[in-house]
Amino acid sequence: MWRLKMGKGENESYLFSSNNFVGRQTWVFKANEGTHEEQAQVEEARLNYYHNRFNVPCSSDFLWQFQFLREKNFKQTIPKVRVNEGRDGDEKIRIRKETATNAVRRATKLFAALQSEHGHWPAENSGPLFYFPPLVFALYITGHLGIIFTEEYRKEILRYTYCHQNQDGGWGLNIVGESCMLCTVLNYIQLRLLGEEADNEACDRGRKWILDHGGALYIPSWGKIWLSILGVYEWEGTNPMPPELWMFGKILPLNLGGFLCYTRVTFLPMSYLYGKRFVGPLTPLILQLRHEIYIQPYNDIKWNPARNFCAKEDKCFERSILQKATWDVFQYIGEPIFNSWPFKRVRDRALQIAKGYIDYEDQNSHFITIGCVEKPLFTLISWIDDPNGEAYKKHLARIKDYLWVGEDGMKMQSFGSQSWDAAFAIQAIIATNLHHEFSDTLKKGHDFIKQSQIRENPSGDFASMYRHISKGSWTFSDRDHGWGVSDCTAENLLCCLKLSTMHSEVVGVSMEPQCFFEAVNFILSLQAQNGGISAWEPSGILPSWLEALNPVEFFEYTLLERE
Repeated sequence: MWRLKMGKGENESYLFSSNNFVGRQTWVFKANEGTHEEQAQVEEARLNYYHNRFNVPCSSDFLWQFQFLREKNFKQTIPKVRVNEGRDGDEKIRIRKETATNAVRRATKLFAALQSEHGHWPAENSGPLFYFPPLVFALYITGHLGIIFTEEYRKEILRYTYCHQNQDGGWGLNIVGESCMLCTVLNYIQLRLLGEEADNEACDRGRKWILDHGGALYIPSWGKIWLSILGVYEWEGTNPMPPELWMFGKILPLNLGGFLCYTRVTFLPMSYLYGKRFVGPLTPLILQLRHEIYIQPYNDIKWNPARNFCAKEDKCFERSILQKATWDVFQYIGEPIFNSWPFKRVRDRALQIAKGYIDYEDQNSHFITIGCVEKPLFTLISWIDDPNGEAYKKHLARIKDYLWVGEDGMKMQSFGSQSWDAAFAIQAIIATNLHHEFSDTLKKGHDFIKQSQIRENPSGDFASMYRHISKGSWTFSDRDHGWGVSDCTAENLLCCLKLSTMHSEVVGVSMEPQCFFEAVNFILSLQAQNGGISAWEPSGILPSWLEALNPVEFFEYTLLERE
């Protein structure tokens, strides 16, 4: 059975932590775990989900809740009270305080039983269907796909992919979305790389959807990049991502530090791979895929015009004339120059500088990276740099931090939501006024929040690496992630403020005063001139018209930080 495991000072050589892995949650498969009855209950939950998946696409997160309640031998001893609102004869029946309190107490008892030993409440944070395939692609390229994803992993990844295939054969941008080219192509290739045959029913339906909608030439820009890396598309058919911008990013008017951190940290590895024109090994399967996802023969495709192709199902907006002109300048002027002999050294230097930023992000995120879109890219680059190096091994060790198992299979999370969820959970329990009854729950939650606060800024001259202060903040997930967020910080700070007014015998020792000051300092550092507060980094550095250059066809407003 699959089991959710909490971090406990992991003994692996390539893992390191800033707080002894508090908040880390990973899934492990234990073949001999669980009775036949328990295994049957899990299978029943899977079947129920599968049969109702088109009506209720979201899973119930049954597996970990079943595990936790079973481990704690939870029994609900508070009786259920039903109240029929309305009239019974001549007497009006009303909900009384005692009845409401009973319901709150009953719910809180169950909720407290679902608290982890670390003090947070585990939960899935997923849904988009373009998250997992790039990780499979990266591990296929490095040759570690079957090593990292053993048979039990493979079964659950396939389960998730099958469960979320739409009735028309495609896959949506997320589990409730209509089919789109990006996710249909990515998930189709994922099935093939995981060993499914082309004539498999799901593959056949997926391939038909792709070809009926023009073929993989019409995949959006992020898809074009990953297909180029994999070897089933040509770099000539992608819009340029010159790594030279990392050389001049601080002196150009378009300072890279002014872009949304996710945009910047996604562009970073993509520009590195683009500058290298990296292509993975052309295995027989890759060569076969070239014939499966296009209408025309692969060698007859004119790649350059396809730079701006995008299926209407994926297109959130029309690219501006300014953006198209910018790409053309890079394509027809910039790239020929930087790939010519006299300027090749400039490109090599640009790649070296970009790699420095990549290494910095690796170290400061404990090789978790900022998110799941970036994780496969950074992992792949560490392997390209040194297939046997420590950086690659440290990346492999952190893959499990992104994986989650539900009754619909194994999925990749954007990252965990440990800190975010714990803050709201504790606030809710405080609001019950049942503090003495749930003292242990509040103490554990309080301790988790205190241990999850980031205690240091990013290392070295972080401003030169386009990083903002993080000391005093909380991340969305766990402390090792390293990227503080204003709202996560505010909610956790609010918890600590409320708990500081309560007796320490009930809720534990209050957070140190300096930690309160540092949290407030972080929040205020993100306040803009208009009074609003941005999420990750200060806003307003770059003009708003730059959104016209947004290269991501399926998302709007991706370039700039906002309040």
